[in-house]
Amino acid sequence: MLSAVACSAGFLVSYLYFHAHAGLIRFSGQGTVRPVYFTILVSHTILAAVIVPLVLITLYFALRSRFTSHRAIARWTLPIWLYVSITGVIVYYLLFVLYKPIWPS
Repeated sequence: MLSAVACSAGFLVSYLYFHAHAGLIRFSGQGTVRPVYFTILVSHTILAAVIVPLVLITLYFALRSRFTSHRAIARWTLPIWLYVSITGVIVYYLLFVLYKPIWPS
């Protein structure tokens, strides 16, 4: 689990660095896929912000051997973390692979 947290932290740093320098990248999909994309993106973004403190609290309880508290919060942390991970890949695929993004000029 420590390796998963370390990998996620590394990804978060690289993700924030990229978006701080890339500017606004627009989704080019049209039609039905557009509201689907934005629904997934909004839920992903909100839960990605929520998951950071949840992971830190869950990790804190585990490292302090407070396993009852750890289990109680991990029941929420794991499914949210998995959802954010899976929807992140879906957003990436829709934005960069299936539909070519509109880069800032």
